[in-house]
Amino acid sequence: MTGDEIRQRFLDYFEKNGHKVVHSSPLLPANDPTLLFTNAGMNQFKDVFLGLEKRDYKRAVSSQKCIRAGGKHNDLDEVGKTARHHTFFEMLGNFSFGDYFKEDAIRYAWEFLVDDLKLDRRRLWFSVFEGDDEVGPDDEARELWVRVGAPPERVLGFGRIDNFWQMGDTGPCGPCSEIHYYMGEDPDDPTKNTAELVNGPGDTTMEIWNLVFMQYNRTESEDGTYTLTPLPAPSVDTGMGLERITAVMQNVKTNYDTDLIRPLVEYAAALSEPSA
Repeated sequence: MTGDEIRQRFLDYFEKNGHKVVHSSPLLPANDPTLLFTNAGMNQFKDVFLGLEKRDYKRAVSSQKCIRAGGKHNDLDEVGKTARHHTFFEMLGNFSFGDYFKEDAIRYAWEFLVDDLKLDRRRLWFSVFEGDDEVGPDDEARELWVRVGAPPERVLGFGRIDNFWQMGDTGPCGPCSEIHYYMGEDPDDPTKNTAELVNGPGDTTMEIWNLVFMQYNRTESEDGTYTLTPLPAPSVDTGMGLERITAVMQNVKTNYDTDLIRPLVEYAAALSEPSA
């Protein structure tokens, strides 16, 4: 399956489930002084999440062009060090603006990956927010993953760095639940396909999709302290790197070996060859 086919399959799946297909917004955000580049699929929906803008749909799906080369989400420092980071990528995402919440978001993700793309469930791991002094543990998300079919021992708890998402210091935010995929040779070997590799070292187990449950707005007061207040309606913001899921589907070890990037690498290599 090509990267183009995977993108279209994602858009078609969510359109079939009542989502409005929304075109990618520009890489240079309009009317948002907090961002230099568009760095996530939710950027164009920021005011919708905050209740400041109304649209004629409550569900959306998009394939957003993103740049992460600076700021809070900076992948530039990881380029060349991992098999999965690059500064430009496409973010597949489905969004709910006060419509469905955790239960349907988790069900849609499971159905698309397991039933539609036919991913090997033996290779899947899931993470949820384990809670901290500010926000409690996301026991609901843990229970919902088990309900759709995830083994309980494959649902792991992590802290704020990995499982609480916010675009910047202020703005919409909330706990998130990630889906990870074991890329190794033997998923049945418990010494290799291990929990320690989830959010761990290397690229053997890779995060492929993040489901963000938008529940709060983070604001900063004049004295520099931050406050979380509930959003007008709990919402959903998800992001799955097209290049990452393509690497999984094409059974290659790096994003650079997918049909989305490999032709560019080969073209650049050909240009660098000395002329005869």
